[in-house]
Amino acid sequence: MKLNKLKSLAYVAGLSLAIAGCAQAVDAEVVSLDSDEQIASYGIGFGFAANLKQQTAGIELSAEALMRGVSDAMTAADMAVTEEAVQAAISALQQKQMASKAAESEALSSAARAEGEAFLAENGQRDGVMTTESGLQYEIIEANDSEERPTAENTVRVHYHGTLINGTVFDSSVERGEPVEFPLNQVITGWTEGVQLMAKGEKYRLFIPAALAYGDSQASPQIPPGSTLIFEVELLEII
Repeated sequence: MKLNKLKSLAYVAGLSLAIAGCAQAVDAEVVSLDSDEQIASYGIGFGFAANLKQQTAGIELSAEALMRGVSDAMTAADMAVTEEAVQAAISALQQKQMASKAAESEALSSAARAEGEAFLAENGQRDGVMTTESGLQYEIIEANDSEERPTAENTVRVHYHGTLINGTVFDSSVERGEPVEFPLNQVITGWTEGVQLMAKGEKYRLFIPAALAYGDSQASPQIPPGSTLIFEVELLEII
């Protein structure tokens, strides 16, 4: 059997793998691992299952039905159900899984937004913190007398340090030790607005609500959906 066909069959079979308490371990004393055939079979099965476990995380199915399917295929028996029925069942389970993930993401986003709103409401009362019409908050860390400020059409060179409101660092050119350059019209709205307030050489702290950041999207594993973001930004150069 060709490798790509084997992978395809493995994926379909993987969608039938029982996870989250459905899988049943085989009694190690029942199966011997003495011959090359047995050892090779065990190794293939172990790797197969480890890979499929990752592919099917969150899908709960019948371990018994999975093993029956494997047994029927290995003994060249006819399929007990039609391929159309299998595809329909797989599609239904995938839709159920996507709906579950969407609901989970929405719940996380709602919680993060509520935390962010509470944080910004309190933060906005601090001395030195200013709030713009859009809801962006900022405070000036280092100011100067320069009148040179960027527009949204400019590319800027900056150092930045980004954290969540709980202090978790998700990105930092400061920690990497190398400034970055980017066009101001190609970043999140809070950055586009906030950096335009800055004069060259100044350093600001920006408090960016989710609506001006990534909204309900998960921009990266480090940034949950609905997150309010905090950036310390130093404007080094306007290009």
